[in-house]
Amino acid sequence: MEINLGKLAFDLDFHPSEQLVTTGLIDGDLHLYRYSSGSVPERVLEVHAHSESCRAARFVNGGSAILTGSPDHTILATDVETGSAIARLENAHEDAINRLINLTASTIASGDDAGCIKVWDTRQRSCCNSFQAHEDYISDMTFSADSMKLLGTSGDGTLSVCNLRRNKVQDKSEFSEDELLSVVIMKNGQKVICSSQTGNILLYSWGCFKDCSDRFIDLSPNSVDALLKLDEDRLIAGSETGLISLVGILPNRIIQPIAEHSEYPVERLAFSHDKKFLGSIAHDQMLKLWDMDDILQGSGNTSRTQATVVDSDSDEMDTDINTPKSRKGTKRKNASKDHVMGSHNFFADL
Repeated sequence: MEINLGKLAFDLDFHPSEQLVTTGLIDGDLHLYRYSSGSVPERVLEVHAHSESCRAARFVNGGSAILTGSPDHTILATDVETGSAIARLENAHEDAINRLINLTASTIASGDDAGCIKVWDTRQRSCCNSFQAHEDYISDMTFSADSMKLLGTSGDGTLSVCNLRRNKVQDKSEFSEDELLSVVIMKNGQKVICSSQTGNILLYSWGCFKDCSDRFIDLSPNSVDALLKLDEDRLIAGSETGLISLVGILPNRIIQPIAEHSEYPVERLAFSHDKKFLGSIAHDQMLKLWDMDDILQGSGNTSRTQATVVDSDSDEMDTDINTPKSRKGTKRKNASKDHVMGSHNFFADL
């Protein structure tokens, strides 16, 4: 299925239980579509959410609302049913907001262009953690619920580990000489996988974040902009060339190319709530929904390319069988302090 968005999209997210998918667009609009197998997706909501681009979008509160973040420094909560603004947090960050992710049922994290990560508690209606984790834009984040650690990647070429219990940046990798663009946790929490601007995939062993334990160097000669975890041993990677590939981790290999979005860079990947569909957005202004049953047929025993692995350390986990990245807009410095609540409670109605 294909949806012509008419504008460049920066993010997408699927509803946690219904057949709905949302996208944030370069003109500040938020779109919501209803989809089903064998029918044309229907746009059910269009909201002008921000005065600048809508870089991040996430369903929250069981799917009843959508949060969006923007270079205009705001986070907006929009009602899924009515499209009305539930609340708007002004000056959520001093710099352009680039990423939003869900952490728990009552917390989210946001990351900005200056490397700051914030955690918001929707029950207490406040910012409960703030980390100056990086020196450049936050490209991606992921969360380990078991350890309560928030991991972030950045254009400064480092991986950070923020401890939410101790409210501090617990670990930070050495400079990788390459922008890190996406991050996932695999191998039952033992490995952290990062993609990079040069196409290399960096593998870090949990607890040993200073330097990567392996490099998977044969995935792509171009930037790998998006990673999406399929299971503990496989991930889906979207590249600058528009190719979407199924990749095995330890052993590191390209299992097979599974789709080609277009000849333009893949911006984001996401699964529907039932993992029946893979969603992809790229610089061609199209949202595409791929049937997972179709694209994974025959992938179980196919290995098109054996990867080269370098810089391997000797720990047991490593032998387990089982345009540079666009800035998405101009960074704007805001000298004013963050207004976490002020006279307007951001999550008052969530």
